[in-house]
Amino acid sequence: MQITKRKIPEGAKASLISEGLPPGMAGIFAARGIESRSQLDTTFAHLHSFHELKNAGQMASMLADAIAARKKMLVVADYDCDGATACAVAVRGLGAFGAHVDFIVPNRFEYGYGLTPEIVRLAAQSGPDILITVDNGIASVDGVLEANRLGMQVLVTDHHLPGDFLPEAACIVNPNQPGCRFPSKNLAGVGVMFYVLLALRAELRSRGEMPDEKGKKLLELLDLVALGTIADVVKLDQNNRILVQQGLQRIRSGRACAGLKALAQVSRKDPARITSLDLGFALGPRLNAAGRLDDMRLGINCLLCADEGIAMEMATKLDSLNRERRSIETDMQDSALASLESVDPHDNFSLTLFDSSWHQGVIGILASRLKDKFHRPVIAFAEASHGMLKGSGRSIPGLHLRDALDLISKRSPHLIEKFGGHAAAAGLSISKSSLSGFSDAFEQVARELLSPDDLMMQIETDGGMDAQALSLSAAAELEEQVWGQGFPAPLFDDTFTVLGQRIVGEKHLKLKLSRDGVAVDAMLFGQTEFLPPTCRIVYSLSINEYKGSQSLQLFVRHWQAPPSQNR
Repeated sequence: MQITKRKIPEGAKASLISEGLPPGMAGIFAARGIESRSQLDTTFAHLHSFHELKNAGQMASMLADAIAARKKMLVVADYDCDGATACAVAVRGLGAFGAHVDFIVPNRFEYGYGLTPEIVRLAAQSGPDILITVDNGIASVDGVLEANRLGMQVLVTDHHLPGDFLPEAACIVNPNQPGCRFPSKNLAGVGVMFYVLLALRAELRSRGEMPDEKGKKLLELLDLVALGTIADVVKLDQNNRILVQQGLQRIRSGRACAGLKALAQVSRKDPARITSLDLGFALGPRLNAAGRLDDMRLGINCLLCADEGIAMEMATKLDSLNRERRSIETDMQDSALASLESVDPHDNFSLTLFDSSWHQGVIGILASRLKDKFHRPVIAFAEASHGMLKGSGRSIPGLHLRDALDLISKRSPHLIEKFGGHAAAAGLSISKSSLSGFSDAFEQVARELLSPDDLMMQIETDGGMDAQALSLSAAAELEEQVWGQGFPAPLFDDTFTVLGQRIVGEKHLKLKLSRDGVAVDAMLFGQTEFLPPTCRIVYSLSINEYKGSQSLQLFVRHWQAPPSQNR
């Protein structure tokens, strides 16, 4: 593991200091591309306008007409956290504005992803006039054609990258579609749906059909917008940080929906102190568990539920599913690592794995774990039906995974049945007989797009932290910020003396560390091997709460033997 320090543009840091930021925080933000304090403003004044989002106004007009005509709308959701929150935002938002709306979510094991012809025919049984996709649809060319054939109008809201052809939908809102000049291309699916509702509110107001108290109901959806945005690991540009921060403020002030409160409770997270990391690593996985192992209707209904008791029952079921998911994931990871014992990953630029016992719902997490372990792009496949395999991939910086799959598809059209995704994550389907050929093609593309340096595992830090600055107040200040993809939480890098260490919970180390006369508690999770007396440690600051009192605690993210004296 190579430890590197983030580069700090000194001009940006000086500018932030001149605007009143402490030097330490100024350096952290400058290293993340912040040049002025206004870029840290998370008020609505800095949110991009829906007028910049292609077709948002047109879709709003169509929805307003449909509401007036009492047309039946059916939201077609995706089965991950972003899709679930986008669906709940759509149903609650449209319902608050007077729409006759319901939802359907494909069971991933029966229908696969997106607006397929099969899910369209299933949707048609309830007789909707309009299908509204959330977090999917941009690649659903055949599904939209089937809906058109059956006389249903399709409105697509999505954020995934489009293919060579757009579906023949009545309207498409997607910041990544051709010709869209929306400044932020990083909206999650839930963010796109929220923007459509902003446009609809404005349209209804222009028609004199939107009382102020009804219009304010959109703010009640921001907790879900924050959850879906963080859980989908989209880049946290300023626009997304505004949406997340506003949602966090609602949660912290006790104004979250019943379902989100219940998810926080089963996750043992205090809503008053919830952070963006809690959304991504505690609440999001519990909601995702429904789509991975069972049926995402449970997760969506939890978010739609107004009764706190019923919401808690559903959240408890989601927590149980998440425990089952973790057990399956551990078993799959063990089997995957065992199968790699004879493989030297240093010889490969990619990893393609398949096991007939693997679960379709967990291969994405498995791919992510193996990507982190070997620092290679990884695609894991599970058995599907009719001789097909479903794959889920995760990539490293330097290889845009969707573009890599697109390149394979163009070179060898027979290898991939369908695919879609982002730079860092993608899904695909192939025939079982194509596995070997796909593996070779993926390795070839990875070798073309990656260099050996790209395969070097690195951990970026913000450098050292003054020992006197290691404080509870510093941890609290950092906790208040929105951190995530593209705006990573600070990591620090210093040499400590280990004063004490003991095993807790059978598999973790509780440490007492010291530097420059300052002693501090720390935790190293997932390791029972004791550290040497002196270590170079990469760490983050956290707040430990015990019996009503709070104290500073470091999380050890990585450690190395002592550096040389001339470092």
